[in-house]
Amino acid sequence: MRYLLSFFCFFFLVTINGQEDFLAKQYFADGEFEKAVTFYERLVQKNPRRTDYSEGLIACYQQLERYEDAENFLLKKIQEEFTFPTFYIELGYNYRLQGLPEKASEYFQKAINALEENPNFGYSVGYRFQKYALLDEAIAAYSKAMRLKPELNYDFQLARIYGEQGDVEKMFQSYLKLIYEGKSSRSNVLRNIDDFITDEQDNANNGILRKVLLQNAQKYPDILWNELLSWLFVQQKQYKSAFTQEKAIFKRTDEASLDRLKNLGEIAQENDAIEIAKTVFSYIREKATSPGTKLNAELSLIDIELLDANERQLASIEKEFEGLIATYGYQSKTLQLQIAYANFLTFKREKPAPAIDILKKGLDLPLSRFGKAYVKLALGDILVYNQRFNEALIYFSQIQKSLKNDVIGQDARFKVAQTSFYKGDFDWAFTQLKVLRGSTSQLIANDAMQLSLLISDNSLEDSTQTALKKYARADLLAYQNKTQSAIDGLEDILQNHKGEKIEDEALLKQAELLESQKKYDAAKFNYQKIIEFYASGILADDAHFHLAQLYESKLNEPEKAKPHYEKIIYNYQDSYYFPQARKNFRKLRGDLIN
Repeated sequence: MRYLLSFFCFFFLVTINGQEDFLAKQYFADGEFEKAVTFYERLVQKNPRRTDYSEGLIACYQQLERYEDAENFLLKKIQEEFTFPTFYIELGYNYRLQGLPEKASEYFQKAINALEENPNFGYSVGYRFQKYALLDEAIAAYSKAMRLKPELNYDFQLARIYGEQGDVEKMFQSYLKLIYEGKSSRSNVLRNIDDFITDEQDNANNGILRKVLLQNAQKYPDILWNELLSWLFVQQKQYKSAFTQEKAIFKRTDEASLDRLKNLGEIAQENDAIEIAKTVFSYIREKATSPGTKLNAELSLIDIELLDANERQLASIEKEFEGLIATYGYQSKTLQLQIAYANFLTFKREKPAPAIDILKKGLDLPLSRFGKAYVKLALGDILVYNQRFNEALIYFSQIQKSLKNDVIGQDARFKVAQTSFYKGDFDWAFTQLKVLRGSTSQLIANDAMQLSLLISDNSLEDSTQTALKKYARADLLAYQNKTQSAIDGLEDILQNHKGEKIEDEALLKQAELLESQKKYDAAKFNYQKIIEFYASGILADDAHFHLAQLYESKLNEPEKAKPHYEKIIYNYQDSYYFPQARKNFRKLRGDLIN
């Protein structure tokens, strides 16, 4: 019975204490400091070892300008046997609030000196100085703790402080030290460094980082500095300089892997640095010892050749493919070659029949589930091109069932919906798209949402679905690379279905196709028309984003791009394009961004 009574008393005291704690914090947050101080005084009396209650009471006294009460309380705290050095900082800050800088400095120094007895207080002391924007003192505290106990590392905190002070060189050095000593992940550090540089090679901060990296390379010879220099050059879009560093890395690692060079080639190609991409892939082809690596480089070089190939060049590329097939043959290890060749024959040479034969032959090889799905996906695409819709649907459905929970399975389900759309089976397409709205792939989910809205919006208004059928036909023509025929089909919709809901969809699709033909003024007209007449429609954010991209990348009028990015930021915050629009807008405005 006695134990039960003790338990209930303890439970009651804990409950009362918890209520007082909650009320003290709530009153403080609401700015009712007179009420908060009453509860904090009680809490401190009952729990003298709780530093958070003591700090809450000090903060209340200071808010009420009861500096003398705060001083008396703190003078008693620092006389205790096991006082925390942060109370020296609180007392110094209290004097600072009273306009007594010399007395404040005296106690700030005492907090720093206290680290000699226990350097483990380095973080709490440094952080408290940071809290009060006492950055020089914070640097002194962190540095002293590290000096006294070398296994402590506060370079991350120091780097942030140097950044706040504008000492960019020291900041970079502290961040780089973290990587060099293995105290932090490279990705984490580079994410922070990225906040202070831009893609402009003549930017002052970029120059400082380059200098620091070169100094470290001379002082501490290590491949790390080549890798970081390459990273910096990529950020600045100086792919040729990055290539020089990557070649040095490749040689210094005994030519162990070409993966870094492959990544550089892909980045250069994505950013339209075609000549340097070609140089990188040619170097990989020359140095590769693995047949698979060499083949991938060959295929990347063909992709570059195909960018602006005329009829004569296409014939030459076909011979290149034939040569690669003769060299590598039909093997499980060369699926990428078979698929690339089949796609080339279909979408560039309009020869789907031999392409289908190649891929069906590939399915007879000993393949994994993913290998079979990879081939079937490509085969289905070619069958759609050839308008053999039912056969394509069989292959896509097989992938969907085999890899239901994988992204490739979701991609196959989208292709089922898209194929059904092309053949005019809008109800079945809509059923598949409803499931895909919750796809783990944001791109698939977004595409599914767009297509399902297109079907639903244009089925309710027109029971015969005449305009929707025309749109599906034009979309198929675009898929078949019959761009001008697709544009003409969309123009038919724009002329004969004015004012119908499908008009903005036709304008957007036509604009994208016009851009592919480099008819930028015509594309711009379409985007502007959507913005003007369909500002509240679901494609307004698409039009703003595409028009901004057109101004920025093709028409060389970045100032005209800014208001369209800004429109997305303020008016379409749930847009798929929101993150990229914000990033692009800040870049055009001259902000330092990730």
